[in-house]
Amino acid sequence: MKQIVVLGAGFAGLIAAVGAARKLAELKIDKSDIAVTVVNRDRWHSIRVRNYETDISDTRVPLDDVLGPIGVDLKIGEVTGVDWARHEIALAGQPSLHYDRLVFALGSELVRPPIPGLAEHGFDIDTHDAALRLGAHLDALPARPASPGRFTALVVGGGLTGVEMATELATRLRDIAGGEARVILADRAARIGSNMGDPACDVIDEALAALGVESRPGVTIASIDNQDARLASGETIAAETIIWCGGMRAHPLAAALPGEHDRFGRVTVDRFMRLGGCADVFATGDAAMVLVDGEHPSVMSCQHARPMGRIAGHNVVCDLAGVPMMPLEIGYYVTCLDLGAWGAVYCQGWDRQVAVKGAAAKETKQTINQQRIYPPRTRDAAEILASAAPVTQAPPRR
Repeated sequence: MKQIVVLGAGFAGLIAAVGAARKLAELKIDKSDIAVTVVNRDRWHSIRVRNYETDISDTRVPLDDVLGPIGVDLKIGEVTGVDWARHEIALAGQPSLHYDRLVFALGSELVRPPIPGLAEHGFDIDTHDAALRLGAHLDALPARPASPGRFTALVVGGGLTGVEMATELATRLRDIAGGEARVILADRAARIGSNMGDPACDVIDEALAALGVESRPGVTIASIDNQDARLASGETIAAETIIWCGGMRAHPLAAALPGEHDRFGRVTVDRFMRLGGCADVFATGDAAMVLVDGEHPSVMSCQHARPMGRIAGHNVVCDLAGVPMMPLEIGYYVTCLDLGAWGAVYCQGWDRQVAVKGAAAKETKQTINQQRIYPPRTRDAAEILASAAPVTQAPPRR
């Protein structure tokens, strides 16, 4: 029996596993000949991009509900290394696992710089557990002693995650406080949301102003403690809630993948999701960089992770079975940014031109977050397999 192993069950890894099972079914290859195993640190597929939301009770899907009906095995474990020569995966506290083909889809993690006090006193929303920890802290604020920063939240990082966190928090923190609350969004860049371009930044500024979120561009955090943050300028901001949203990097084990790596630590793959320097290994999602249309590099988002995963799962079976593979082709790019109670902004193209904003864009964002990016939860094998067909979804309807 040949073994395909998929490392990680995030947006790319889960759909890669389903895509592999789909192709095996199409080729009428039995599990006794080629089996698919997913290795993940827990039993959940997390809709990670929703961790900024106030209610995250429906943001995890049991992996058994997706993998069980289609005959894909699930192994719970922490991957500690891969021996490319021996085709073995090292797992913490468990025997190593052999593979004939590997799909590396361990994703990305939050960049945590060595800022004094950040590890001890900072919060983040990188994982479901981290978001729960933040929620418990926020809910406990009314019971804490009165202080200048009790109902002040400082969100550090003016990228997409930071903007979504701050705009959601504008309403959430005031509800918790039962009145006045202060939300500050800070970034080293000269403008909040600068990567979005000026037209979208204008919309972001409009939303922040309407929600009462204070913008602090051009600042650097020097240290934090449980009651305030000190800036490099020497200024102190009293805040008992400091949320770090300061950028992403590929999973640390991606550094061991043979081949070129970009500034985010992602390994370069071809449009079949193959590594150039290592036969029998595919990489996908946030751990990989591919030119999605032959020109533009993939972005670290579920928008690209999911189609990359579909192609990786399809092609890993094709490679093992000796049939032609399929290249990735994504001919469009959109960005839909949640802006809390104000609405959202929907941008089209790589230059991120604003197409829709406000309440209408919010409807699209909710469709994406609550429906489009979820795997089928019906336990219907045919529906699950169909969801991983190696085609590119049309852009979200607006």
